Amino acid sequence: MKTGKYVNLGSYKNIKIGFGTVDFVDLKTIYIKFNSWVSPNDMDIDFDVEMSLTKRKIKLHISNLKNEYFKQFSIVDFDIRTKGIRENKKSFMNLEVTLFVDKHFNLKDKKNKDMIKNICQEIIDNTLTKHDFSFFINKK
Repeated sequence: MKTGKYVNLGSYKNIKIGFGTVDFVDLKTIYIKFNSWVSPNDMDIDFDVEMSLTKRKIKLHISNLKNEYFKQFSIVDFDIRTKGIRENKKSFMNLEVTLFVDKHFNLKDKKNKDMIKNICQEIIDNTLTKHDFSFFINKK
């Protein structure tokens, strides 16, 4: 029996966002997905270093969250193929943040969906859009 669930939250600043869980009944973790096509505005930066710094900033942002439902640590899986990044060429970005649940709550509740959407928007505003990249919903 399938017990997982994924909720699409639409897009924010040309980044598709959504969240889900592997086990909806026995809630232990929630994963948040961010997907977008990116193109660099500045080719003079080291993209491997930039992605590592972004990953670290996301983890720091999660640890500073004052949220009663989540623990202050997370797993961040950030994937952009940095070897193929070129000017005027879009590369696919996939970011998944795993949050560990401290206090069980109802994922179906609109208030809780809005809370997770706000966390997504904070991550985008405070980490992803601080870099010199343009974000696009699709590759075209």
